[in-house]
Amino acid sequence: MSGEMVIAIAERGIWVILLTSGPLLIVALVTGLAVSIFQATTQIQEQTLAFVPKIIAVLVGIVFFGPWMLSHVTTFAADIFDNLVRYIG
Repeated sequence: MSGEMVIAIAERGIWVILLTSGPLLIVALVTGLAVSIFQATTQIQEQTLAFVPKIIAVLVGIVFFGPWMLSHVTTFAADIFDNLVRYIG
């Protein structure tokens, strides 16, 4: 296996990580921003109010984005195993 191939696989792996984690991070960011604005306008400084909505929003995001994320990760894993079989065989 050449160094170029290893670098290409690592680069694609980073892109898969970014693509699969991006939607959940955006959901958590938007939810956290909305909760922070709500806390600032109402002057409620409860710590659990910041975490519980984010956890719920990320779980809902996993329900919606989970199949798409799983398909990207499994496709990447299948490509790695195909390349491994070609290299060994």
